[in-house]
Amino acid sequence: MWVVRYVEPRLLHAARTRPAVVLTGARQTGKTATLRRLFPSHRFVSLDLPSEAELAENQPGVFLDRYAPPVVIDEVQHAPALFRHLKTAIDGRRDECGQFLLTGSQKFTLMAGVSDSLAGRVDVEELETLSWREIHEATPTASVEAVVVRGGFPELHANPDIDGAAFHASYVATYLERDVRALTNVGSLRDFERFLRACALRSGNLLNKADLARDVGIAPSTANQWLSVLEASGQVALLEPWISNRTKSLVKSPKLYLADSGVLCALLSIRTPDELRRSPWAGAVWETFVFAQLRHRERVAGRTNNLFFWSDRRREVDFVVDAAGRVDLVEAKWTELPSRSDAANLALLRETIGPDRVASAAIVCRPPNRYPLLPGIDVTTIDELTKSLPE
Repeated sequence: MWVVRYVEPRLLHAARTRPAVVLTGARQTGKTATLRRLFPSHRFVSLDLPSEAELAENQPGVFLDRYAPPVVIDEVQHAPALFRHLKTAIDGRRDECGQFLLTGSQKFTLMAGVSDSLAGRVDVEELETLSWREIHEATPTASVEAVVVRGGFPELHANPDIDGAAFHASYVATYLERDVRALTNVGSLRDFERFLRACALRSGNLLNKADLARDVGIAPSTANQWLSVLEASGQVALLEPWISNRTKSLVKSPKLYLADSGVLCALLSIRTPDELRRSPWAGAVWETFVFAQLRHRERVAGRTNNLFFWSDRRREVDFVVDAAGRVDLVEAKWTELPSRSDAANLALLRETIGPDRVASAAIVCRPPNRYPLLPGIDVTTIDELTKSLPE
Protein backbone atom coordinates (compact mmCIF):
# COMPACT_ATOMS: atom_id res chain seq x y z
CA MET A 1 0.00 0.00 0.00
CA TRP A 2 1.34 3.41 -0.98
CA VAL A 3 0.62 6.25 1.45
CA VAL A 4 0.29 9.52 -0.45
CA ARG A 5 2.64 12.18 0.88
CA TYR A 6 1.70 15.84 1.12
CA VAL A 7 5.14 16.82 -0.14
CA GLU A 8 4.49 15.19 -3.54
CA PRO A 9 2.93 18.26 -5.29
CA ARG A 10 5.80 20.44 -4.02
CA LEU A 11 8.38 18.00 -5.38
CA LEU A 12 6.66 17.83 -8.78
CA HIS A 13 6.50 21.63 -8.95
CA ALA A 14 10.14 21.97 -7.93
CA ALA A 15 11.25 19.49 -10.61
CA ARG A 16 9.35 21.50 -13.24
CA THR A 17 10.89 24.82 -12.23
CA ARG A 18 14.39 24.15 -10.85
CA PRO A 19 17.44 22.36 -12.33
CA ALA A 20 17.97 20.32 -9.16
CA VAL A 21 15.94 19.27 -6.14
CA VAL A 22 17.27 18.15 -2.76
CA LEU A 23 15.07 15.96 -0.54
CA THR A 24 16.39 15.57 2.97
CA GLY A 25 15.10 13.77 6.06
CA ALA A 26 15.90 10.94 8.45
CA ARG A 27 16.48 7.41 7.21
CA GLN A 28 13.39 5.36 6.34
CA THR A 29 11.10 8.38 5.96
CA GLY A 30 10.45 7.43 2.32
CA LYS A 31 12.72 9.82 0.41
CA THR A 32 13.96 7.28 -2.14
CA ALA A 33 10.59 5.56 -2.61
CA THR A 34 8.82 8.90 -3.10
CA LEU A 35 11.24 10.14 -5.77
CA ARG A 36 11.30 6.81 -7.62
CA ARG A 37 7.51 6.74 -7.65
CA LEU A 38 7.15 10.32 -8.85
CA PHE A 39 9.98 10.16 -11.41
CA PRO A 40 10.05 6.59 -12.78
CA SER A 41 11.94 7.56 -15.95
CA HIS A 42 14.94 8.98 -14.06
CA ARG A 43 18.06 6.88 -13.69
CA PHE A 44 18.82 5.86 -10.12
CA VAL A 45 22.04 5.36 -8.15
CA SER A 46 22.58 5.04 -4.41
CA LEU A 47 25.79 6.26 -2.78
CA ASP A 48 25.02 3.98 0.16
CA LEU A 49 26.92 1.49 -2.01
CA PRO A 50 30.62 2.02 -1.16
CA SER A 51 31.75 1.37 -4.75
CA GLU A 52 29.42 4.04 -6.15
CA ALA A 53 30.32 6.50 -3.40
CA GLU A 54 34.03 5.99 -4.08
CA LEU A 55 33.55 6.57 -7.80
CA ALA A 56 31.48 9.72 -7.20
CA GLU A 57 34.04 11.09 -4.73
CA ASN A 58 37.25 10.24 -6.59
CA GLN A 59 36.13 10.32 -10.22
CA PRO A 60 33.05 12.56 -10.30
CA GLY A 61 33.37 13.20 -14.03
CA VAL A 62 33.28 9.48 -14.78
CA PHE A 63 30.39 9.06 -12.35
CA LEU A 64 28.29 11.74 -14.06
CA ASP A 65 29.04 10.27 -17.47
CA ARG A 66 27.81 6.90 -16.24
CA TYR A 67 24.70 8.37 -14.59
CA ALA A 68 23.77 11.16 -16.96
CA PRO A 69 20.72 13.27 -16.11
CA PRO A 70 17.88 13.00 -15.48
CA VAL A 71 18.99 11.02 -12.45
CA VAL A 72 18.12 10.39 -8.81
CA ILE A 73 21.28 10.31 -6.66
CA ASP A 74 20.51 8.75 -3.29
CA GLU A 75 22.45 9.69 -0.10
CA VAL A 76 24.56 12.18 -2.02
CA GLN A 77 26.33 13.44 1.11
CA HIS A 78 28.61 10.38 0.95
CA ALA A 79 30.53 12.07 -1.91
CA PRO A 80 31.20 15.73 -0.99
CA ALA A 81 33.51 16.22 -3.97
CA LEU A 82 30.61 15.52 -6.33
CA PHE A 83 28.84 18.81 -5.53
CA ARG A 84 31.32 20.99 -7.46
CA HIS A 85 30.91 18.82 -10.56
CA LEU A 86 27.12 18.90 -10.17
CA LYS A 87 27.36 22.71 -10.26
CA THR A 88 29.23 22.56 -13.58
CA ALA A 89 26.80 20.02 -15.03
CA ILE A 90 23.79 22.09 -13.98
CA ASP A 91 25.24 25.34 -15.33
CA GLY A 92 25.91 23.69 -18.68
CA ARG A 93 22.19 22.87 -19.03
CA ARG A 94 20.66 25.56 -16.84
CA ASP A 95 17.37 25.74 -18.73
CA GLU A 96 16.64 22.04 -18.24
CA CYS A 97 14.67 21.50 -15.03
CA GLY A 98 14.59 18.39 -12.87
CA GLN A 99 18.01 17.15 -14.07
CA PHE A 100 19.30 16.07 -10.68
CA LEU A 101 17.14 14.83 -7.82
CA LEU A 102 19.27 14.38 -4.70
CA THR A 103 18.49 12.78 -1.35
CA GLY A 104 20.38 12.80 1.93
CA SER A 105 19.73 11.65 5.49
CA GLN A 106 22.59 13.57 7.12
CA LYS A 107 21.26 17.09 6.89
CA PHE A 108 24.21 19.16 8.08
CA THR A 109 26.71 17.38 5.81
CA LEU A 110 24.30 17.53 2.88
CA MET A 111 23.43 21.20 3.27
CA ALA A 112 27.09 22.18 3.61
CA GLY A 113 27.69 20.82 0.11
CA VAL A 114 24.53 22.43 -1.23
CA SER A 115 25.36 25.82 0.28
CA ASP A 116 28.95 25.78 -0.99
CA SER A 117 28.32 24.64 -4.57
CA LEU A 118 24.64 24.60 -5.48
CA ALA A 119 23.30 27.82 -3.97
CA GLY A 120 20.65 29.32 -6.25
CA ARG A 121 20.39 26.15 -8.31
CA VAL A 122 18.31 23.87 -6.10
CA ASP A 123 15.00 23.67 -4.31
CA VAL A 124 15.26 22.01 -0.89
CA GLU A 125 12.43 19.98 0.63
CA GLU A 126 12.38 17.98 3.86
CA LEU A 127 10.50 14.72 4.33
CA GLU A 128 9.55 13.70 7.85
CA THR A 129 7.81 10.54 8.98
CA LEU A 130 4.13 10.22 8.09
CA SER A 131 1.79 12.72 9.68
CA TRP A 132 -1.48 11.80 11.38
CA ARG A 133 -3.47 13.07 8.42
CA GLU A 134 -1.44 11.08 5.86
CA ILE A 135 -1.91 7.92 7.94
CA HIS A 136 -5.58 8.60 8.66
CA GLU A 137 -6.42 9.15 4.99
CA ALA A 138 -4.74 5.84 4.09
CA THR A 139 -6.20 3.87 7.03
CA PRO A 140 -9.27 5.70 8.40
CA THR A 141 -9.95 3.07 11.08
CA ALA A 142 -6.61 3.57 12.85
CA SER A 143 -6.99 5.03 16.35
CA VAL A 144 -4.87 8.00 17.30
CA GLU A 145 -3.40 6.08 20.27
CA ALA A 146 -2.30 3.24 17.98
CA VAL A 147 -0.71 5.71 15.55
CA VAL A 148 1.15 7.46 18.37
CA VAL A 149 2.71 4.17 19.50
CA ARG A 150 3.42 2.82 16.00
CA GLY A 151 4.91 6.09 14.80
CA GLY A 152 5.14 7.44 11.29
CA PHE A 153 7.66 5.36 9.35
CA PRO A 154 5.93 4.56 6.03
CA GLU A 155 6.93 0.88 6.00
CA LEU A 156 5.01 0.28 9.22
CA HIS A 157 1.79 1.49 7.62
CA ALA A 158 2.36 0.03 4.17
CA ASN A 159 2.66 -3.40 5.83
CA PRO A 160 0.55 -3.65 9.03
CA ASP A 161 1.96 -7.13 9.74
CA ILE A 162 5.38 -5.73 10.65
CA ASP A 163 6.12 -5.93 14.37
CA GLY A 164 6.50 -2.30 15.42
CA ALA A 165 8.69 -2.95 18.46
CA ALA A 166 11.10 -5.11 16.43
CA PHE A 167 11.18 -2.51 13.64
CA HIS A 168 12.10 0.31 16.01
CA ALA A 169 14.74 -1.77 17.82
CA SER A 170 16.33 -2.58 14.47
CA TYR A 171 16.05 1.04 13.36
CA VAL A 172 17.88 2.33 16.44
CA ALA A 173 20.62 -0.32 16.08
CA THR A 174 21.08 0.43 12.38
CA TYR A 175 21.07 4.16 13.02
CA LEU A 176 23.81 3.80 15.63
CA GLU A 177 25.98 1.69 13.34
CA ARG A 178 25.51 3.71 10.13
CA ASP A 179 24.80 7.36 10.80
CA VAL A 180 26.52 7.84 14.14
CA ARG A 181 29.79 6.31 12.99
CA ALA A 182 29.61 8.33 9.76
CA LEU A 183 28.89 11.66 11.45
CA THR A 184 31.22 11.66 14.42
CA ASN A 185 34.00 9.80 16.15
CA VAL A 186 31.98 8.13 18.93
CA GLY A 187 34.20 6.08 21.17
CA SER A 188 31.34 4.04 22.63
CA LEU A 189 28.10 3.34 20.77
CA ARG A 190 26.74 2.04 24.06
CA ASP A 191 27.22 5.47 25.65
CA PHE A 192 25.63 7.12 22.63
CA GLU A 193 22.61 4.84 22.87
CA ARG A 194 22.28 5.76 26.56
CA PHE A 195 22.46 9.41 25.49
CA LEU A 196 19.65 8.83 22.97
CA ARG A 197 17.52 7.18 25.66
CA ALA A 198 18.24 10.06 28.04
CA CYS A 199 16.98 12.45 25.34
CA ALA A 200 13.83 10.33 25.03
CA LEU A 201 13.17 10.68 28.76
CA ARG A 202 13.36 14.48 28.31
CA SER A 203 11.20 14.80 25.18
CA GLY A 204 8.89 17.78 25.65
CA ASN A 205 11.13 19.35 28.31
CA LEU A 206 13.57 22.24 28.39
CA LEU A 207 16.99 21.20 27.13
CA ASN A 208 19.65 21.09 29.85
CA LYS A 209 22.89 19.85 28.34
CA ALA A 210 24.67 19.75 31.68
CA ASP A 211 22.04 17.40 33.13
CA LEU A 212 22.16 15.22 30.04
CA ALA A 213 25.94 14.96 30.23
CA ARG A 214 25.89 14.19 33.95
CA ASP A 215 23.25 11.47 33.65
CA VAL A 216 25.10 9.70 30.84
CA GLY A 217 28.56 10.24 32.37
CA ILE A 218 30.08 12.25 29.51
CA ALA A 219 31.62 15.70 29.18
CA PRO A 220 29.30 18.66 28.41
CA SER A 221 31.20 19.27 25.18
CA THR A 222 30.52 15.67 24.15
CA ALA A 223 26.83 16.06 24.95
CA ASN A 224 26.73 19.15 22.75
CA GLN A 225 28.42 17.30 19.89
CA TRP A 226 26.16 14.25 20.19
CA LEU A 227 23.06 16.43 20.27
CA SER A 228 24.20 17.98 16.99
CA VAL A 229 24.52 14.46 15.55
CA LEU A 230 20.94 13.66 16.55
CA GLU A 231 19.74 16.89 14.95
CA ALA A 232 21.76 16.33 11.79
CA SER A 233 20.30 12.87 11.28
CA GLY A 234 16.71 13.95 11.97
CA GLN A 235 16.24 12.07 15.24
CA VAL A 236 15.55 15.08 17.49
CA ALA A 237 14.27 18.62 16.99
CA LEU A 238 14.70 21.73 19.12
CA LEU A 239 11.90 24.26 19.66
CA GLU A 240 12.92 27.83 20.47
CA PRO A 241 11.11 30.14 22.94
CA TRP A 242 8.81 32.86 21.58
CA ILE A 243 9.27 36.53 22.40
CA SER A 244 6.86 39.28 21.36
CA ASN A 245 6.82 43.01 21.92
CA ARG A 246 4.07 42.63 24.54
CA THR A 247 5.41 39.75 26.58
CA LYS A 248 8.93 38.61 27.23
CA SER A 249 9.90 34.99 27.65
CA LEU A 250 12.41 34.64 30.45
CA VAL A 251 13.40 31.19 29.22
CA LYS A 252 16.28 31.15 26.76
CA SER A 253 16.79 27.38 26.42
CA PRO A 254 14.99 25.45 23.67
CA LYS A 255 12.75 22.45 24.28
CA LEU A 256 13.87 19.04 23.13
CA TYR A 257 11.65 16.64 21.16
CA LEU A 258 12.17 13.24 19.60
CA ALA A 259 11.20 13.53 15.94
CA ASP A 260 8.98 10.43 15.80
CA SER A 261 6.55 9.29 18.50
CA GLY A 262 7.06 5.63 17.57
CA VAL A 263 10.82 5.82 18.19
CA LEU A 264 10.09 7.69 21.43
CA CYS A 265 7.67 5.00 22.61
CA ALA A 266 10.16 2.26 21.72
CA LEU A 267 12.93 3.98 23.70
CA LEU A 268 10.52 4.30 26.65
CA SER A 269 9.52 0.59 26.32
CA ILE A 270 5.91 1.50 25.44
CA ARG A 271 4.70 -1.15 22.99
CA THR A 272 0.89 -0.90 22.93
CA PRO A 273 -1.84 1.76 23.32
CA ASP A 274 -2.77 0.21 26.69
CA GLU A 275 0.81 0.60 27.91
CA LEU A 276 0.75 4.20 26.70
CA ARG A 277 -2.44 4.93 28.66
CA ARG A 278 -0.83 3.58 31.84
CA SER A 279 2.55 5.19 31.29
CA PRO A 280 3.77 8.13 33.40
CA TRP A 281 5.25 9.50 30.15
CA ALA A 282 1.91 9.58 28.29
CA GLY A 283 1.69 13.38 28.50
CA ALA A 284 5.20 13.89 27.13
CA VAL A 285 4.59 11.37 24.34
CA TRP A 286 1.36 13.13 23.36
CA GLU A 287 3.06 16.54 23.36
CA THR A 288 5.81 15.11 21.14
CA PHE A 289 3.18 13.77 18.74
CA VAL A 290 1.32 17.10 18.61
CA PHE A 291 4.60 18.93 17.98
CA ALA A 292 5.27 16.69 14.97
CA GLN A 293 1.79 17.37 13.56
CA LEU A 294 2.17 21.13 13.94
CA ARG A 295 5.61 21.07 12.34
CA HIS A 296 4.24 19.06 9.42
CA ARG A 297 1.23 21.37 9.05
CA GLU A 298 3.39 24.47 8.89
CA ARG A 299 5.88 22.94 6.45
CA VAL A 300 3.12 21.82 4.07
CA ALA A 301 1.69 25.33 4.21
CA GLY A 302 5.08 26.65 3.11
CA ARG A 303 5.83 28.30 6.44
CA THR A 304 9.09 27.74 8.31
CA ASN A 305 10.63 29.11 11.50
CA ASN A 306 7.28 30.19 12.92
CA LEU A 307 6.70 27.48 15.57
CA PHE A 308 7.74 28.26 19.16
CA PHE A 309 6.82 27.73 22.81
CA TRP A 310 6.31 30.33 25.52
CA SER A 311 7.39 30.20 29.15
CA ASP A 312 8.16 32.62 31.95
CA ARG A 313 9.67 29.82 34.11
CA ARG A 314 6.48 29.51 36.17
CA ARG A 315 3.96 29.08 33.38
CA GLU A 316 4.16 27.66 29.90
CA VAL A 317 2.17 27.41 26.67
CA ASP A 318 3.32 24.40 24.71
CA PHE A 319 3.17 25.88 21.20
CA VAL A 320 2.92 29.33 19.64
CA VAL A 321 2.49 29.51 15.87
CA ASP A 322 3.40 33.03 14.75
CA ALA A 323 2.34 33.84 11.19
CA ALA A 324 2.37 37.43 9.93
CA GLY A 325 1.90 38.86 13.42
CA ARG A 326 -1.14 36.71 14.28
CA VAL A 327 -0.64 33.72 16.56
CA ASP A 328 -2.21 30.35 17.26
CA LEU A 329 -1.80 29.16 20.85
CA VAL A 330 -1.82 25.41 21.44
CA GLU A 331 -1.67 23.28 24.59
CA ALA A 332 -1.25 19.50 24.31
CA LYS A 333 -3.02 17.48 27.02
CA TRP A 334 -3.24 13.70 27.32
CA THR A 335 -6.85 13.65 28.38
CA GLU A 336 -10.31 13.30 26.88
CA LEU A 337 -12.00 15.95 29.04
CA PRO A 338 -9.72 18.84 30.02
CA SER A 339 -10.77 21.15 32.83
CA ARG A 340 -10.89 24.93 32.83
CA SER A 341 -7.69 24.97 34.87
CA ASP A 342 -5.93 23.26 31.94
CA ALA A 343 -6.59 26.42 29.93
CA ALA A 344 -5.21 28.84 32.52
CA ASN A 345 -1.90 29.48 30.75
CA LEU A 346 -3.62 29.88 27.40
CA ALA A 347 -5.98 32.45 28.90
CA LEU A 348 -3.11 34.32 30.54
CA LEU A 349 -1.03 34.58 27.38
CA ARG A 350 -4.08 35.43 25.28
CA GLU A 351 -4.92 38.38 27.51
CA THR A 352 -1.29 39.47 27.83
CA ILE A 353 -0.65 39.82 24.11
CA GLY A 354 -4.21 40.94 23.33
CA PRO A 355 -7.11 38.83 22.02
CA ASP A 356 -7.07 40.78 18.74
CA ARG A 357 -3.65 39.31 17.95
CA VAL A 358 -4.65 35.71 18.74
CA ALA A 359 -6.10 33.88 15.74
CA SER A 360 -6.99 30.83 17.84
CA ALA A 361 -6.30 29.22 21.20
CA ALA A 362 -6.95 25.54 21.82
CA ILE A 363 -6.20 22.51 23.95
CA VAL A 364 -5.39 19.56 21.65
CA CYS A 365 -6.39 16.34 23.36
CA ARG A 366 -8.56 13.26 22.68
CA PRO A 367 -12.19 14.44 22.96
CA PRO A 368 -14.91 13.00 20.71
CA ASN A 369 -15.23 16.38 18.95
CA ARG A 370 -14.39 20.06 19.21
CA TYR A 371 -16.16 22.30 21.73
CA PRO A 372 -15.62 25.69 23.45
CA LEU A 373 -14.10 25.61 26.95
CA LEU A 374 -13.62 29.31 27.76
CA PRO A 375 -14.24 32.50 25.75
CA GLY A 376 -11.76 32.36 22.86
CA ILE A 377 -10.39 28.95 23.90
CA ASP A 378 -11.53 25.62 22.46
CA VAL A 379 -10.95 21.95 23.16
CA THR A 380 -10.06 20.30 19.86
CA THR A 381 -8.92 17.05 18.25
CA ILE A 382 -5.84 16.14 16.25
CA ASP A 383 -8.11 16.03 13.17
CA GLU A 384 -9.18 19.63 13.68
CA LEU A 385 -5.58 20.69 14.29
CA THR A 386 -4.52 19.39 10.88
CA LYS A 387 -7.60 20.01 8.76
CA SER A 388 -6.26 23.36 7.59
CA LEU A 389 -3.77 21.51 5.37
CA PRO A 390 -4.35 22.14 1.64
CA GLU A 391 -6.17 19.44 -0.26
